[in-house]
Amino acid sequence: MLNIVLIEPEIPQNTGNIARTCACIGARLHLVEPMGFRLSQRNLARAGCDYWDEVEIVRWACVEEFFDKKADEFANGLHLFTGHAERSYADAHYSDGAFLLFGRESSGIDPEILHQYADNCVRIPMRDGLRSLNLSNAVAIAAYEALRQIGFPNLA
Repeated sequence: MLNIVLIEPEIPQNTGNIARTCACIGARLHLVEPMGFRLSQRNLARAGCDYWDEVEIVRWACVEEFFDKKADEFANGLHLFTGHAERSYADAHYSDGAFLLFGRESSGIDPEILHQYADNCVRIPMRDGLRSLNLSNAVAIAAYEALRQIGFPNLA
């Protein structure tokens, strides 16, 4: 099972779209607080996602808690998606159980984390001068490449 990790997501609609992707591919969704919205019924409905019951969601109080508790599992693969990396996401090796990390919509992953895990950073190529893709699109691109590499397990 892939692990999709959103570090301090800010936009409920993006998180809703990502939850839908996770439901469709059988990925676990990790939400690292603080988030820019509350996971209230109103916000979930606003996100337009009726798949929340089909997604395993793990919430973390802060990024330090996530890294402290999950570090032992990073042997399955840890991939930080950032526009500051040189290596393409397509050149990375993904395995079942891999963690795909994405930062805030406004500012990405904190520089300290990127520095600590510099060898694990990858980027989705795009034209010069353009900053980033929509977060939910980036997650879908990354998740499907990882799934392709591991043979699309349990998907029809």
